[in-house]
Amino acid sequence: MTTHILNPNNLNPNFEKPEALSKFASIYVQPIIWNDMDAFNHVNNVVYYRYAESARINYLNELGAFTDEVTTVLAQSSCTYLKPVVFPDTLLIGVRTKKLGNTSIVMEYCYYSQAQQSVVATGDSVLVRLNKDASAKVAWTEVERDNILAFEKGVGHTPDF
Repeated sequence: MTTHILNPNNLNPNFEKPEALSKFASIYVQPIIWNDMDAFNHVNNVVYYRYAESARINYLNELGAFTDEVTTVLAQSSCTYLKPVVFPDTLLIGVRTKKLGNTSIVMEYCYYSQAQQSVVATGDSVLVRLNKDASAKVAWTEVERDNILAFEKGVGHTPDF
């Protein structure tokens, strides 16, 4: 299975996946814009959560996880900041399933700065699946679980259960 990269036009035509992202099946390209920075002249901490949201939606969309019958809610999220990021830069955000529960999924993020050529932040989130009116949890089907596992296996990653 190939790595899925959203908006590959932002990447150098000779792009090689950084080693730090080698076990992430989905790579989301996030250009840094001037407005993302704060008074301390680096990307504001809250902005990383927007980036994670966009990368997460991209990952779930690649899996075909969105239906009219099921929704997901964010139950928890965290981010560990390792190095400041400034404009101009482009982050490559690796997304993968860290743990697949019965009705939940723990997702892991790795933020890689092209300008710094290093990991600048890591994060995770917990999503819970609910029926369309958000009144009851919904389990992953066997087909959905198999799709997630095959997607991750394509880069040699196996989520926990």
